[in-house]
Amino acid sequence: MQWLLLKRLGALRLAEHNLNELTMSSDSHNNQNNQDSSVGLVKPQQVVIEQPLKLACGVVLPSHRLVYETYGTLNKDRSNGILICHALSGDHHAAGHHEGETKTGWWDNYIGPGKPIDSNRFYIVSVNNIGSCFGSTGPASENPETGKPYGADFPPLRARDWVASQRLLMQHLKIKCWAAVVGGSLGGMQAMRWSLEHPDELQHAVVIASSMKLTAQNIAFNEIARKAIKSDADFCDGNYLQHNKVPHNGLALARMIGHVTYLSDELMGQKFGRDLRSGDLLQGKTDPVEFQIESYLNYQGDKFSDFFDANSYILITKMLDYFDLAREYNHDPVAAFSHAKCKFLVVSFSSDWRFSPDRSQEITDALIAAGKNVSYIAINSDHGHDAFLLPNERYQKALGGYLSKLADRLEGGS
Repeated sequence: MQWLLLKRLGALRLAEHNLNELTMSSDSHNNQNNQDSSVGLVKPQQVVIEQPLKLACGVVLPSHRLVYETYGTLNKDRSNGILICHALSGDHHAAGHHEGETKTGWWDNYIGPGKPIDSNRFYIVSVNNIGSCFGSTGPASENPETGKPYGADFPPLRARDWVASQRLLMQHLKIKCWAAVVGGSLGGMQAMRWSLEHPDELQHAVVIASSMKLTAQNIAFNEIARKAIKSDADFCDGNYLQHNKVPHNGLALARMIGHVTYLSDELMGQKFGRDLRSGDLLQGKTDPVEFQIESYLNYQGDKFSDFFDANSYILITKMLDYFDLAREYNHDPVAAFSHAKCKFLVVSFSSDWRFSPDRSQEITDALIAAGKNVSYIAINSDHGHDAFLLPNERYQKALGGYLSKLADRLEGGS
């Protein structure tokens, strides 16, 4: 235990020391680029994978569709590919904008020319995973056996199923090894799973605001959200599409519950406090009173229920609950990570209580004990779990510096 503590402290000091080097590397390169630049107009691509995909549950998908986007150019030896793994409600649209739209992708702050994940130097692949609802095969897709939407009959998924599907896309793109697999939250779980399932097919895993398994509290929040959806009269046991219905209220409530867990108490206090949107709290008044935070959450819930699929929400939150990186290694994370061959960057955020810094430190401890090359960076932020999506100078420089050094090695042929 003492050895592990010393190793951990040494790794943390090394990470802090390396942060200065990473920052210098990032600054040096970004001086030559426009940090505010964008990949610009992007067009989603799609492929039907005809190769059967056997899922962890035993069900075989005879074929499946994947929608994805790419940014940057694949180099001659096809070695500069980076896979972006999305989280619960993410999709393929990570950067740039679509024709006729001004809204940029969910990670546009970090992907683009001169940005931390630099499209001038990497070929970046962002895929909408199976089970989601943005064009890839999922619960809203037609079940070839019935001619109707899968609905609640879509088979349960594990993170390893997403990795297996991503690997088939990798083969379609004729990439033999990712320069890096990068993801936050559930995306970080995929990156870790990649490192164990296909250790020879990635050089780096970047694990951001993630965990080796969910806590009981996390599972509890997910179950409350699922219960909200299933309690909506329009859910119809998951077959709402066949009845031309959508469980808007249940899905909106689920999103409101989830959204609260993505924010920190500090941020909510700073942004909303006890400010009122309507009415007042004077005695003698009977008009309804609405706090700003109430209005904000209602807006977020309503907006989310207009574009996300309820069955996908249930399916993917269950996937999160099921994830346990070390389960098949006798619950020993050190034994699990002994199979990895890549280098790791682990990032946490101080106010993230959904995937707290303790979870990232557990990952780092296990990697150190397994003798792996790992850098760990703790970022101060008051933005809660959502911090991994938002601008933060220290985070941007650390991530950019780490990947810039990788790009230097690739371009130098070493």
